[in-house]
Amino acid sequence: MNRQPNIILLTDSYKLSHAKQYPPGTTKVYSYLESRGGQFDNTVFFGLQYYLNQYLSGKVLEQWMIDEADEFCKAHFGNDTIFNKAGWQSLLDKHGGILPVSIKAVPEGTVVPVKNVLATVENTDDEFPWLTNVLETLLLKVWYPITVATLSREAKKMIKVGLEKSADNCDGLPFKLHDFGYRGVSSEESAAIGTASHLVNFMGTDTVAGLLLAKNFYGELMGGFSIPASEHSTITSWGREHEVDAYRNMLKQYPTGLVACVSDSYNIYDACEKMWGGVLKDEVLARDGTLVIRPDSGEHTIVLPKLLNILWDRFGGVTNSKGYKVLDPHVRVIWGDGINIDTIPLILDSVMNAGFSTDNLAMGMGGCLLQAVNRDTQKFAFKCSMAVINGEEVEVFKDPVDDHGKVSKKGRLLLSPYHGVDANGYATYCTIPLKDCTGILTGTTDALVEVFRDGRILVNHKFSEIRERAAL
Repeated sequence: MNRQPNIILLTDSYKLSHAKQYPPGTTKVYSYLESRGGQFDNTVFFGLQYYLNQYLSGKVLEQWMIDEADEFCKAHFGNDTIFNKAGWQSLLDKHGGILPVSIKAVPEGTVVPVKNVLATVENTDDEFPWLTNVLETLLLKVWYPITVATLSREAKKMIKVGLEKSADNCDGLPFKLHDFGYRGVSSEESAAIGTASHLVNFMGTDTVAGLLLAKNFYGELMGGFSIPASEHSTITSWGREHEVDAYRNMLKQYPTGLVACVSDSYNIYDACEKMWGGVLKDEVLARDGTLVIRPDSGEHTIVLPKLLNILWDRFGGVTNSKGYKVLDPHVRVIWGDGINIDTIPLILDSVMNAGFSTDNLAMGMGGCLLQAVNRDTQKFAFKCSMAVINGEEVEVFKDPVDDHGKVSKKGRLLLSPYHGVDANGYATYCTIPLKDCTGILTGTTDALVEVFRDGRILVNHKFSEIRERAAL
């Protein structure tokens, strides 16, 4: 069945009972999103624009949704008094299916230290304060694109360090970490969102879904690139006795440009020394382009130095200005097995310790890029910090006695850039409780911008702008 999702049911079951739980006289609920810490010290804000366009823009509530939710709740909770049918009906009658909420957020691509507000949500119609946190379940999913974009950027920083140490320039950095994650994710939507998040930092991917999302929701006609490449089926179908013919066919079918070939179906060392660097050497060197050899198994810190030395012996190259070997430009290597944020520096070090520039190498990252993250990787939370009750703004917060890491923020919040940068050269931010807009806070810049109000998207960021903000 292909139809618009029921916005009422895009939430946790227990939230459907919350309308009756706020104090009498409550007219506003104001909540915020933050990363409370986690694996990385900063986060790259990305992905909210997709969720706003896909799920909240325009008329998103219809009569059939209320009727469906009513029947669902009767069966789900076992009685007919839990669901706030009258509230949703009034919302539909009054606003015609538009959701009366305001959402502010930091511009996408902005790098923000953890423990700062990233977005806020508040109802704009006093009749529907319960709506704010009903939307938490949907909006908090932005943890995923933020976390992938953050992880990808941290990997980029590591690779850049390797290039700065061992290469004459960093021109190839945008293509040094290729997305191999399509088959390893849980859904088409996670593939699309995750890959678009990676493309904030890099230009290489084989995950088509992410390119389409970047085009459809961020105006990027083509956000990433790939090359013709073999897989084991296209090599092993020739049979072991015709392995060299399979390789020759790759050179014949793609006579120019980059082409990648998995070469460890049998013996990666023989493939590099006796086939690519032996029987096919002249054809490789005569080709107008680069052959990218892909080993796909073994211990990377052992296999890579050995392969690079074989290729150096067979194809030669130059020693660059920093004293590292760079293979003949007709040959490069890509490693795509077991790549994660912890193995990347080990791989780079093994290459440099063998005397080779990291410019000889690209990496392909799959499940550990798009799938091996969760909400707690960066400890994301969505919490209420202010409510208007009987006309008075009340600070709302939690302060668990046994877990001070979960203390939440109070009041309305402003994200203020400090005057300066941190040790890495990035703008720093400070979250300030905004009790009023006068006094010492007068003139303070707020990095949070209203991006959504009453069904309308007010800001649509271009992908190129997002990349520029997240750039190293």
